[in-house]
Amino acid sequence: MQQRTLGRTGRDVSVIGLGTWQLGADWGDVTEADALAVLDAATEAGVTFFDTADVYGDGRSEQLIGRYRASRPDLPLTIATKMGRREEQDPANFTLAKFREWTDRSRRNLGMDTLDLVQLHCPPTPVFSNAAVYDALDTLVADGAIANYGVSVETCAEALEAIARPGTTTVQIILNAFRLKPLDEVLPAAREAGVGIIARVPLASGLLSGRYTETTEFAADDHRSYNRHGEAFDVGETFSGVDYAEGVRAAREFAALAPEGATPAQAALAWVVAQDGVSTVIPGARSPEQARANAAAAGVALPDGFADAVQSLYTRAFRPTTHPRW
Repeated sequence: MQQRTLGRTGRDVSVIGLGTWQLGADWGDVTEADALAVLDAATEAGVTFFDTADVYGDGRSEQLIGRYRASRPDLPLTIATKMGRREEQDPANFTLAKFREWTDRSRRNLGMDTLDLVQLHCPPTPVFSNAAVYDALDTLVADGAIANYGVSVETCAEALEAIARPGTTTVQIILNAFRLKPLDEVLPAAREAGVGIIARVPLASGLLSGRYTETTEFAADDHRSYNRHGEAFDVGETFSGVDYAEGVRAAREFAALAPEGATPAQAALAWVVAQDGVSTVIPGARSPEQARANAAAAGVALPDGFADAVQSLYTRAFRPTTHPRW
């Protein structure tokens, strides 16, 4: 598994990481045994970067990772968590006192004295331009509660605001073959500043796997059922904010681009890894087989013309109708 430096953290992480939202909640039921098996399969395949959050299953995802990490102290893991979604999304809540409260809970959940990386979890837009927020995060670093901090964003404008701050080590942003806008300004700015890019939702909530049809039904507790229009949280987190039926049709076209020997999902992940400035990409997995298949995408060679074909598909399918912030 290829390793890349994760921005200003200075840490080397696998180019394919593991997103663990699904181990906590909102993707249907995943048992503890299945969750630990996924973590084990990922690390056996060379994954060294896990991304979680304090709200995934109200801490369940963090706790599972903490137990797994304690059982495998030999593994060179980097654990990133996120904070800020446990309370009302009022900019006034983003204070040093709250940050200490939230990070102390994550430290207990993960069994870590110092958290490797803490990211603000898609906070209200005004938070990104508040100097006091970054001062508070700097204090947590100075106190030894966290080693590094970054942000998870919904928009490119939020990403650019955070990249301009000297203490920001990473930016987590939605980037996939159906969401190309970060390529225009965000990735170049991050490269220039030395900020790491963590690409999330790389398969557009599974659309780019090519496994879904217009009639596919998802479990009632799966966000792909209840958040298609942003009913519960930002619509960009579900199918990258694209219309489901349009996404299914575009996914069929994308699947035809996958090189021989690779699945559409692996081609989609390999495309993200190939983007200049991406440090790691964090697909989720609900089974060991999925985790191994995702990790194998790091070795997929994309044919000449693949990037141009992705750009053409995106322009035809989404550019005329998509939300301007995508």
